[in-house]
Amino acid sequence: MDSRPEIKSHLAATPRPVTARTRALVIFLDKMIFQLAKHWLLVFNLVTGIYAGLPFLAPAFMAWGLTSWGKVIYTLYIPACHQLPWRSFFLFGAHPAYTFQALQDALGPEGSLILWQGRNFYGTPLLGYKMAYCQRDTAIYTAIFLTGLCFALLRRRLKPLPWHWFFVSILPLAVDGTGQLLGLWESTPLSRVLTGGVFGITGVWLTYPYLEEGMNEVKQTLTDRFGWQ
Repeated sequence: MDSRPEIKSHLAATPRPVTARTRALVIFLDKMIFQLAKHWLLVFNLVTGIYAGLPFLAPAFMAWGLTSWGKVIYTLYIPACHQLPWRSFFLFGAHPAYTFQALQDALGPEGSLILWQGRNFYGTPLLGYKMAYCQRDTAIYTAIFLTGLCFALLRRRLKPLPWHWFFVSILPLAVDGTGQLLGLWESTPLSRVLTGGVFGITGVWLTYPYLEEGMNEVKQTLTDRFGWQ
């Protein structure tokens, strides 16, 4: 009787020995995970700080004559924001914000046509140059970054925000944004900043304590396994 099928089945069921290279790779990945678990807040704050800060650089580059660099930043943020001038903050100009009508008047007879280019209108030396994301996004991501910095001081004492309070806190943003989208009203810079800022703060308050708890568990697991500190 031919026993080759049984032999093949036995060989397939026998685990292959772990090579030194595979073991070294696994240990390396475990070390990377351990370091991320130890320093996750620093990593998050660096990433959010860069993401929140680059849109401030775009108008600075435009004002300094480094238009190519400025346009690179604007382009990078196109997927994240509509970048409409009348809903964005302006730097290095006469005013920090403008309505559509104010921009149209300032730009003269062709103002409407220029403005409806939307994200392709960056500003002028007189008006200043818009940031690379809108006022609401400015508030959201700046609040996330600043709240992340505050969390570094409170991480051992701060409990997660209850889910129901998080949903309550984002209702103003949902109402303001939906009404604007449907054309029921035009939100103001103040309403965009307030609703966006509350969303950013409560989002961090809800998620970061859970992340801290999860990362601590990862650290403890790897410490117990390898004795790393």
